[in-house]
Amino acid sequence: MRDGFIKVAAATPKVHVADPAYNTDRIIEIIKDAQKQNANILVFSELTISGYTCGDLFLQEVLLEECKKQLLRIAEETTDKNMVVVVGCPLMVKQKLYNCAVFLCDGEILGVVPKIHLPNYSEFYEARHFASGEGLECDILLGEDYVSFGSKLLFACEEIPELILAGEVCEDLWVPLPPSTNHAMAGATIICNPSASVETTTKETYRKNLVSNQSARLLAGYIYANAGEGESTSDVVYSGHHLICENGSVLAEAKRFTNEVIYSEIDVKKLSSERRKMTTFVTQGSEDYEEITFSLKVNDTELSRIYPKTPFVPNNQEERDKRCDEILSIQSMGLKKRLEHTGCKHAVIGISGGLDSTLAVLVTARAFDMLEIPRENLICVTMPCFGTTDRTYQNAVSLIKELGATLKEVNIEKAVRQHFADIEHDEEVHDVTYENSQARERTQILMDLANKYNGMVIGTGDMSELALGWATYNGDHMSMYGVNCSVPKTLVRYLVLYYAETTKKKELSKVLMDVLDTPVSPELLPPVDGVISQKTEDLVGPYELHDFFLYYMLRFGFSKEKLFRIAKITFEEGYDVETIDKWLNKFYWRFFSQQFKRNCLPDGPKVGSVAVSPRGDLRMPSDASVQIFLQK
Repeated sequence: MRDGFIKVAAATPKVHVADPAYNTDRIIEIIKDAQKQNANILVFSELTISGYTCGDLFLQEVLLEECKKQLLRIAEETTDKNMVVVVGCPLMVKQKLYNCAVFLCDGEILGVVPKIHLPNYSEFYEARHFASGEGLECDILLGEDYVSFGSKLLFACEEIPELILAGEVCEDLWVPLPPSTNHAMAGATIICNPSASVETTTKETYRKNLVSNQSARLLAGYIYANAGEGESTSDVVYSGHHLICENGSVLAEAKRFTNEVIYSEIDVKKLSSERRKMTTFVTQGSEDYEEITFSLKVNDTELSRIYPKTPFVPNNQEERDKRCDEILSIQSMGLKKRLEHTGCKHAVIGISGGLDSTLAVLVTARAFDMLEIPRENLICVTMPCFGTTDRTYQNAVSLIKELGATLKEVNIEKAVRQHFADIEHDEEVHDVTYENSQARERTQILMDLANKYNGMVIGTGDMSELALGWATYNGDHMSMYGVNCSVPKTLVRYLVLYYAETTKKKELSKVLMDVLDTPVSPELLPPVDGVISQKTEDLVGPYELHDFFLYYMLRFGFSKEKLFRIAKITFEEGYDVETIDKWLNKFYWRFFSQQFKRNCLPDGPKVGSVAVSPRGDLRMPSDASVQIFLQK
């Protein structure tokens, strides 16, 4: 439960229809097993105690009294379990029968939520037996205590303010305006749904989309427990298709027809962060709701959910290829608009033979094709200096040739040496002045060539470099349009790879593959024996770590402690704890200290949910202190 992770479960017992004692025995077995798994919330299927398919037996008092008796037995079983249990039970209230979700915790019944929307079509005929709970708010006697009964109940954890539960039952989710919509707007962060959805062909996909989409709309966690084995009677079959979703993502899904119990962890702090950020998530007063508190002991939840090492890059190749094509289209369409608007028929790019400039050239060539501008109007400038290696130079030359663009070579050694003399800098001192003098000379040449050709300079820097401030201020930091500004380094690699794998030109593919195989480097220091001596990741840290930190800090507001926790699990086979800690500290320090560079970035297309543009996603002061963010 630390860091907002709540261990949740969805289950259904193998029921005997109309045998509450037998069903309760199975329910209690699952509760005990769930306790061993340290589950904090356990949701059972609809009408679990009686079984959903009792038909007209629901009109028999003996069944209803036995269900109530077994409900009290289950409540007692939750004592000292550190768990909220949600179980389905038919209950009589004011001479009417209701299909209910009952919330239990630590030996007590917290409250009872009745089903509102009763299906009475096809195989369903609930209105024959049950009444809708809409508008009925009262206290009912269960055992020796009165408990709240009604559709507008919120169950709030005293120890974790972000953990607020609410309930709806099966069909309530399938209507145009589900009760969970109002529950979430009143503050609920996790919706519990005991359900009995019959299995027919294709319904599995529809059901999963319905639950996951509702969790996305509500910025909530959703626990959906479906009836399973034992309920399949007469003409219908139930599969036990349970789902645990969080803001549109399916965290766990039961294999149908197995009656398995599923577990995962819902991150209520992340959900709360999303709601803070999304201004269109409209909250309403909870005056119409009754808030019932419960207590849970806060412990360390062992995480079973997986965080991908490259959150910006899909693991599935088919999805990744689709994403890459989409991003290339977004980048090139953004540039196309800028070229059209300004009337530019030329573009100027500094080409180094590295990944970023390669991607920028590919995108610009694609934009030129859309506008039917001849590719020879794409002016690619290679500017060799002290750190240039033959490998990157040859790759740059070959790339431009294969694309049909125009290559210009401007050797800047003489100009940089003159600059060193002018500012009285010793060329043997390879410090930041030595490096940045080269970067700014290159930018000056690009800008002046753009003026000469009445074109614009296309920036090549990526989002990871901008996040870390790994750019020379008013050097490669500046352009007239930055096509890579919201593409992280880990994604740049896959975009170039996708282009290499899909192009029909074999020689172009060969060049691109060699670019991918070249170490990332600004090439500002002299090579050693003709090989790149300055490797970026040796200086600022592995980009796969930094992109991981960047995504979860900016996208979900994770604290350093939480980032460290999930990074240790995610990268345990690649980096030791000390290394992760070192680069996490470096990430925070660089991210805060370099904001002044991001606050004056040129325009560029946003391609994903995380971006650092000062006009878009990141309005951050240049002089903010990093101190509290470094604490763990």
